[in-house]
Amino acid sequence: MQRRHWTIGFISIMVAISNMAFTRDASPPLSTSLVTAPAPNPPPGPDRFTVIAVEYTAYEWYVATWDGDNVVCSVNTDHESTPLPEEIYRDCGEKIYNKWMSQPPCNINDKETCIGYYTFLMDSEKKEKEIAMQLAPASAWISLEDCEPVLSTATNICETKPTLVISGQEPLPNESILRIEGTYDGEPFSCDDTDICKFRIPETDEDGAAVEFWSYSSYGDSSLVYSAQVRVILTDQGDPDQLYWYVDVLSSQWQGNTVASCSDSWGVFAPVGGAPEWLSTPKQSEELSSDIPYTYLAANLILQGAVDASSCPDGGLAAGNFVNQCGLEKSRNAVNEWQDQFDQLILNTAIGTGVPARLIKNLFARESQFWPGIYQAAGDVGLGQLTENGADTTLFWNRSFYNQFCPLVMDADVCGAGYMHLDEELQIALRRALVGSVNATCEECPLGLDLTQADFSVSVFAHTMLANCEQAGQVVYNYTGEVPADAASYEDLWKFTLVNYNAGGGCLAEGITDAQGRNLELTWENVSPYLTGACSGAVNYVNDISK
Repeated sequence: MQRRHWTIGFISIMVAISNMAFTRDASPPLSTSLVTAPAPNPPPGPDRFTVIAVEYTAYEWYVATWDGDNVVCSVNTDHESTPLPEEIYRDCGEKIYNKWMSQPPCNINDKETCIGYYTFLMDSEKKEKEIAMQLAPASAWISLEDCEPVLSTATNICETKPTLVISGQEPLPNESILRIEGTYDGEPFSCDDTDICKFRIPETDEDGAAVEFWSYSSYGDSSLVYSAQVRVILTDQGDPDQLYWYVDVLSSQWQGNTVASCSDSWGVFAPVGGAPEWLSTPKQSEELSSDIPYTYLAANLILQGAVDASSCPDGGLAAGNFVNQCGLEKSRNAVNEWQDQFDQLILNTAIGTGVPARLIKNLFARESQFWPGIYQAAGDVGLGQLTENGADTTLFWNRSFYNQFCPLVMDADVCGAGYMHLDEELQIALRRALVGSVNATCEECPLGLDLTQADFSVSVFAHTMLANCEQAGQVVYNYTGEVPADAASYEDLWKFTLVNYNAGGGCLAEGITDAQGRNLELTWENVSPYLTGACSGAVNYVNDISK
C-alpha cells in the first residue's frame, strides 16, 4: 500500500569485504588438486560465437519520381514489405530520405497530383547470408557439502568444519571444464584438471569473507568472474554440549537453500542462528496458523452470506457495515478458517522468492485482513493492497518480474526496452494491469471473489516486496553514502523496506536524513521518530507487522 512514491536512480550496491586470510585454516584441502597459487591473471571471460548460414529472399526495390517516373535509386531489403524509412536513408541518401519523409500522402486514383517519390518491386531472389550467433557460456556455482540447511533462516548448520564446493559447468557438447580458479579472502586458489573444487573453510567474523571464483573451459575461454560473501560462525547456540558451524552464503551462484533476495542485494547476513520470528519461514504451513478475530474480515463474511448472523442485533453489523460483538462471535470459526487458507501458498512463495513467510502473512493481515478485494472502494487492491504507485515500484525495481509480467500484457518486442523506457501511456497501462491482476473481486463468483486470482496475487506481492527491498537499499546508499550492509542491520533494513512499501521512498529518505543530521546510528528506533506528517502512519504500520 504505497501512497507516496519517489524514484531514485540506479547505483551499484557492493558487498563488504573482510580481511581474513585464506591461509589461517590449518586443515588440508579436501581436493588434492587444490593449490594456493600466485595471484591469478584476470580470466578472459566468455568469448564464444559461431557463424551460421541462413537462406533468405532478397528484394530489390526501385524508388522513382511521380513526375516522369524517373528511377532515382534502388533499395535492397530482406523482407517482403515496402522499404522502411531507415532503408531509404541507407540506400538513397539524406536528400531523398528527407523528401520521402515530408511528402504528403498520394491518392493513387489521381496520380497527376502526387509529388515526391514512390517505390515498386523490381526483383527478388533466394540468397544466403552468414549470421554470428553467441553460444552459451561456461559458468561456476557455489554450494556446501554435508551441511544441514535451516529453512526458516536460510542458514546452514555443519557438525564438522564446513566444506565449500565450487562447481564448473560447460553447456556445450564436446567441451569440458579444465579447472577452477579464484580467491578466498584475497588469497588465490586453483583446482586443476577438474570441474569441482572443494576445500574446508575457517571461521570468519560477522562480516564474513569475500570469495571470487570462475571456471576455465576447453573451448579456450572462461566463465564470468562470480563473487560471494561467506560467513562461518562456530557457536553452541544454547547447547553448551555441542558446537556447530553456522554458515551463510550470499551469491548469485548459490545452489543451496534459498536466501532472501533482499539479504543478497543488501550484502547483509541475517543474525547468527536465524532472523527474528517475524522474518522467518517455518517448515510446515501449519506453523503459520493464526486465530485473530479480524473485524473487517468478519464483516465481509457476513455481508457475503458466508456467515449467518441473522440472530444477532442488526444481523451482526452496526452502522457503516462494521461488525458488532455478536457478529464477531458468530463468525469466529469462519474467520479462523479463512485467514489460514492461504498459508500453504504463502509458504511455497516464501521458499521460491526468499521473502519470509511470516512477513508475508503479517503484511496481508495488516493490509486487508485477508479479504483480497478493493478496500472500501479506494485504490488499494488485493491481499497486500497494491496501488498504482506500488505497481510502479514493482515494475521499475524488480526487472526480472517485469520481464515475466510485461509480455502477458503487451507485445514482447515492446517490453524489451525495459519499463523505464516505455511511453507513459504504456507504463500506465502496465501498472493498471498489475493492480488488476491482484484484484480478486468478481461479481459472478461465490462470495464475490475469485480465489484463484487471490492465489496468483500472493506471488505478485512477494515480488513487490523484493522491489521495495531494492529501492530501500538504494535510499540508504544515497542518503548515507554507505552500502546497506555497512549502514544498518538486517532487521532494520527490512523495517525500512516496509516504510518504503507503505509510505514510499520519500518518507524513508526523510527519516534517514533527519537521523543522519543528528549523527544518530541508522536504526529503526532512531529513524522512526522522524517519520512525521503524512509519513507518520508508517511507524505503527512497521511496528504492527514486525511485533
